[in-house]
Amino acid sequence: MAGRKSPPKEKVMDLMSSTSILPLLLGCLGIFGIYQLLQWMRMKAYVQNTVVVITGATSGLGRECARVFHAAGAKLVLCGRNIEALEELTRELTASHTSQKQTHKPYTVTFDLADTGATVAAAAEILQCFGYVDVLINNAGISYRGTITDTTVDVDKRVMETNYFGPIALTKALLPSMIKRRQGHIVTISSIQGKISIPFRSAYAASKHATQAFFDCLRAEMEQDGIQVTVISPGYIYTNLSVNAITADGSRYGALDKNTAQGRSPAEVAQDVLAAVGKRKKDVIVADWLPSLAIYLRTLAPGLFFSIMAFRARNERKSKNS
Repeated sequence: MAGRKSPPKEKVMDLMSSTSILPLLLGCLGIFGIYQLLQWMRMKAYVQNTVVVITGATSGLGRECARVFHAAGAKLVLCGRNIEALEELTRELTASHTSQKQTHKPYTVTFDLADTGATVAAAAEILQCFGYVDVLINNAGISYRGTITDTTVDVDKRVMETNYFGPIALTKALLPSMIKRRQGHIVTISSIQGKISIPFRSAYAASKHATQAFFDCLRAEMEQDGIQVTVISPGYIYTNLSVNAITADGSRYGALDKNTAQGRSPAEVAQDVLAAVGKRKKDVIVADWLPSLAIYLRTLAPGLFFSIMAFRARNERKSKNS
């Protein structure tokens, strides 16, 4: 019919074909694709053949990080308290053929991160493996469940020794060799609770807040020496972290929390860690939208955030008492 208007879709297509919009869009997409490819190649090159130290490598996120960094061609030094578990992981990685890249047989170093003296001695042993360290991943940690009023100071100290003093002791012991080479990358696995605090996690949240603060300072101080510092803050991960958590009296919690059971898989988070390291990111949140929103809420509307946390505390007390 004469005078009939073209549908909106046809008008858009006519506009795109009659001007330079379509070639421009295709050009932008091409440039973006090339940029992404270069980023991916740079990330892989950054990790391949680098000496990567992973603490807490025998289980959970640490074990999955060992797998993905090994597959990426890194030279691993795996650290933990259980020599049998470390040897088992080494055999598994050595026997795996999931990567087309050249892989390297990992070294193992056994020590307890809560023992500062043993940690400093372990640093010397770590350096003997390859002669230097490119990337240190401070992953090992312990969780906690309990009320502040029931928790002994010894429990607070135990959590701080493992989650804070241990990682900083190892970092300080390895830093001089990195500074001498003007090359190195310190990576710390913190937590969303290093940015916000939730009820009945006081010792854990305090240790992670301290960790965040320390490595933020380290990043600024090491910039002149060419040392990279990355802090990664995951949300809930489906591991045995809550099962192995300690309680107010120091005993084992021994239960898998609902939120933990619904958390992201450690294999998925390990890939995020690899990407963050390869891209040399400074501060990374690896969590769903709700924990991420809570961080902004704590900053922009603290009164509302505190009310929500108080409500959560009341609900948790009711569920435990019922």
